[in-house]
Amino acid sequence: METSKKVLIVTYYWPPAGGPGVQRWLKFAKYLPEFGWEPIIYTPENPSYPLVDETLTKEVPENLKIVKTNIWEPYQLAEKFSKSNKKFKGGQFDVGKNQSLMSKLSIFIRGNFFIPDARKFWVKPSIQFLRQYLKENDIEVLVTTGPPHSLHLIGLGLKKELPSLKWIADFRDPWTEISYYKHLKLTSSSDKKHRQLEKSVFENADLTLATSYTDAENFKKNGANAFCITNGFDLANENSQTLKRSNAQTQKFTLSYVGVLEQLRNPENLWWVLYEIMSQNEAFAKDFELKFVGRIDEIILQQLQHIGIDHVVNNLGYLSHNDSVNEMENSNLLLITNFPNESSKGIIPGKLFEYLATGKKIISFGPKDADVEKILNETQAGKHFDYQERENIKNYILSLYEDWISGNILQSAAQIKKYTRKELTRKLSDLLNTCV
Repeated sequence: METSKKVLIVTYYWPPAGGPGVQRWLKFAKYLPEFGWEPIIYTPENPSYPLVDETLTKEVPENLKIVKTNIWEPYQLAEKFSKSNKKFKGGQFDVGKNQSLMSKLSIFIRGNFFIPDARKFWVKPSIQFLRQYLKENDIEVLVTTGPPHSLHLIGLGLKKELPSLKWIADFRDPWTEISYYKHLKLTSSSDKKHRQLEKSVFENADLTLATSYTDAENFKKNGANAFCITNGFDLANENSQTLKRSNAQTQKFTLSYVGVLEQLRNPENLWWVLYEIMSQNEAFAKDFELKFVGRIDEIILQQLQHIGIDHVVNNLGYLSHNDSVNEMENSNLLLITNFPNESSKGIIPGKLFEYLATGKKIISFGPKDADVEKILNETQAGKHFDYQERENIKNYILSLYEDWISGNILQSAAQIKKYTRKELTRKLSDLLNTCV
């Protein structure tokens, strides 16, 4: 039997980490052996995760080799200064008038003293450890996945020391083009350093992966040999937490958001539209439920109370991935939001694909001509709106509500096979094969 080729995957997020960041390479590791590749995971021994989901440990393949070393992170120290600093671990922070003086100081320190991010202290020890590990284990291909983008500096350092090593830099989100980058209160010298490091990664990685078509094109313009492999979903099977289509009629007409919702992606126009509909339509007000599964910023919850729709909110908090999937399936309309600015149109949140797998209708918010909009149009799975629209949103919600009243199942006939994790891993293996 032919010996599998080895690929070492450097990832900060790994079970029991919760949230979408862990899913991508957990699933690639699951299917890579079917395509002749043996994945080896390199991850911190003692990470400081913003979310934990112990159930995801059941998804880790039994024979997968996992290598761990210690990491030092400053988050515990930062949280002593301000509890709001806990948001930083998940890329969140207060914005605008919601920022306290302490929050502004913390953001300045995070952006200017921890470049590219607070996990930077793992870079040098990892280069030292992996330099020998790669040689001893005959590993020819290295993958680094960010954020945190400091992990790409591990790949950059190893590539300079081992020029024959093939290095793939996987960007689950952009670096300097991510929406919150402009809120980091960077000095001109810090901004320059971020961009120089990003450029070095693009120019030295043999391949750069993006999770959206627009990001891949933008990376190419900045010198990267870039390809797009989107996120996806796993098909139902008896051995894993899975997604399946549910035909059950719900007791309430339920609009659900699953995941982390921060202030920068807050669809305020949707909340006002819902208030308007409930004010004008007594039946809708009685039938409607707004369900949150995950971590919702307290400022947003306060805003819902101020608008006057908090009485229809069912805030379940953070649930395991499996329970979150069940809540998706027990919904009628699934909400997804993106940052509003033009530079974010290439962001495709990973949960979009899990939403697609349920077959439920989707309502999306973000910039016009976004990649999410293209996928929704391609699959006929839902509608995409910008943050200024109201009337079209109202009409869309009411049309789905009328279908629900009539007993019509609000499901799409989406052609989504190419977004299954196995098909996406096939695409990844084809790229890996070009490296050896």
